[in-house]
Amino acid sequence: QVQLVESGGGLVQAGGSLRLSCAASGRTFSNYAMGWFRQAPGKEREFVAAINWWSGSSTDYADSVKGRFTISRDNAKDTVYLQMNSLKPEDTAVYYCAARTAYYRYSDMPRDYDYWGQGTQVTVSS
Repeated sequence: QVQLVESGGGLVQAGGSLRLSCAASGRTFSNYAMGWFRQAPGKEREFVAAINWWSGSSTDYADSVKGRFTISRDNAKDTVYLQMNSLKPEDTAVYYCAARTAYYRYSDMPRDYDYWGQGTQVTVSS
């Protein structure tokens, strides 16, 4: 089992920045590809960003956040981050981090992830 706890959400004005953190525990963190997803009210959960296991040298982003968001990981701290810059009102959602089964490549599909955090609210005001 892997436990995930997100933090760093909040209220920010459009154009501002936030950094989300997701702390993992329970298993060897570096063996898990990690993803960030978000869900706005009345909408399905959608892919935001993902990073491969171990080195984190490979990443992927949704088109809507490319150039504004950056995913990274610190295996020494068992933590994955999502740096969000130039935030827009449409980025408002609950953000979730997720871990995929050990040694699997990351995916942009929520169904491919096995462990989820409780989510953190991000609200961007116009």
